[in-house]
Amino acid sequence: MASDSGDRGTACTLEFAVQMTCQSCVDAVRTSLQGVAGVQSVEVELEKQMVLVQTTLPSQEVQALLEGTGRQAILKENLGAAVAILGETGPVQGVVRFLQLTPERCLIEGTIDGLEPGPHGLHVHQFGDLTSNCNSCGDHFNPDGTSHGGPQDSERHRGDLGNVHADASGRATFRIEDEQLKVWDVIGRSLVIDEGEDDLGRGSHPLSRITGNSGKRLACGIIARSAGLFQNPKQICSCDGITMWEERGRPIAGQGRKEPAQPPAHL
Repeated sequence: MASDSGDRGTACTLEFAVQMTCQSCVDAVRTSLQGVAGVQSVEVELEKQMVLVQTTLPSQEVQALLEGTGRQAILKENLGAAVAILGETGPVQGVVRFLQLTPERCLIEGTIDGLEPGPHGLHVHQFGDLTSNCNSCGDHFNPDGTSHGGPQDSERHRGDLGNVHADASGRATFRIEDEQLKVWDVIGRSLVIDEGEDDLGRGSHPLSRITGNSGKRLACGIIARSAGLFQNPKQICSCDGITMWEERGRPIAGQGRKEPAQPPAHL
């Protein structure tokens, strides 16, 4: 089963690293989430700089509420995490994160900019090979040898994530929960965003049951293991060495990502 950002019926526990130094920080964090629709419970541990939130909201919304207090907040992985940086040098760029919430549920969240407004197919591909740009990423990740389908279909490629929708500005922000994809299966593979809409295997075109007939590949990135934020806070992923606190103030990709960041608040 999979759900996109429009389906908020399923609650999950999100763990954030939040810069907190005193009880007033704790009070501010609690207040920021108090009474918010979709937030079911909040647990704050000052010593560990940790906030646990039981919620049906996308993690980006919870993160924005926490950072509204002037403190940086970063989502921590549970059973495993990975990140893909798409199209670092092209017009379509984005960052997509994979978080294994439980052994059965993987959360895929991201923001992709530079798209034409409307739906775009999103898929995990077999190879993490960008030597010929996205053309060398191989086919959709499909270890079961099944036909292409939609994310809610029982028969589908494991890499079939359906469509993400770009708004009028060309930005797609999404939250997908999937029960077939596992973080440990996709590390070292690639994530690709396509030019057109994935027909989810329901079209009449010959490519419908192969690729979803979603057009050419616009941007791609290798899916890399994320560093455990409390085991190794020195970098958020193996791609560029940006620290977990620095990453929040950087562009998602391209020029300026590796430049010195401004000192964060409440250090």
